[in-house]
Amino acid sequence: MVKPTRVTNSIRALRFAADEMTQAELAERVGVTRQTIIAIEQGKYSPSLEIAFLIARALGTTLDDVFQYPIAHHDEEHTE
Repeated sequence: MVKPTRVTNSIRALRFAADEMTQAELAERVGVTRQTIIAIEQGKYSPSLEIAFLIARALGTTLDDVFQYPIAHHDEEHTE
């Protein structure tokens, strides 16, 4: 079983902002299946970097606007 990703995304909201683009339309523009878009939207699958860039481009925005990754305490460096 695939472990769900900690990466979150705004794909659904961005699709609606982009003239209510359907999952099928986004999938066609990116070159993946609708099922792949569904899995990515639901956080069940983390796309490759290439697919992530293609999704952002298809939505007319940047990677940072589409995908977010939580900052954990152990990720932070202490500086003096």
